Amino acid sequence: MPNSPSDEPRRIKVQRQGPLLVEGPVEVELEDGTIVTSDRFRVAVCTCRRSRRYPWCDTSHRDRAKDR
Repeated sequence: MPNSPSDEPRRIKVQRQGPLLVEGPVEVELEDGTIVTSDRFRVAVCTCRRSRRYPWCDTSHRDRAKDR
């Protein structure tokens, strides 16, 4: 599912203490080279690595203590 040159750029919304919201569909390449895909119109990509569904966010970041 690589983007072709004629595709519009993907929009990524950065949230403080939250996941990256990416307009889909998307492919994510993990550290081990595995590629996971989502065909949803928007996906939440985990940045805290606490998700049981990593790389997709399952809102586990809400359980961690907030930085002060």
